[in-house]
Amino acid sequence: MEDTTQAPISEHHGTGDQSTLTLTDKAVQMIKITREQEGIEAGYGLRVAVKGGGCSGMEYALDFEPEPRENDFVIDYEGLQVYVDAISARYLQGTQIDYVLGTTGAGFKFNNPNAIGSCGCGSSFSV
Repeated sequence: MEDTTQAPISEHHGTGDQSTLTLTDKAVQMIKITREQEGIEAGYGLRVAVKGGGCSGMEYALDFEPEPRENDFVIDYEGLQVYVDAISARYLQGTQIDYVLGTTGAGFKFNNPNAIGSCGCGSSFSV
């Protein structure tokens, strides 16, 4: 069974509501492996964001960045920094990111309690 201990998003700069986003141990491991395979320096953090688009209206975005932005919330998972902007944090509150293997392939799965609908592929949602 994977550890899904919740870590509070802590403020790096500026103000904003405190939120909670969790990553399973498997997700953290796969993010670190992906960063290494892409040749990205270990000091880069993972940006988790929500943006308009996708077949359900909003979609998740993951990217590596060298440092947090001015008003980001920052979470540390075993040396992996995760950056979330204040607007995305509202939509991600209570979300768990996991890495799953299934019959249709492998990838990151977002378990978002705020989503009231999602598309078949699971990469977009509505609130």
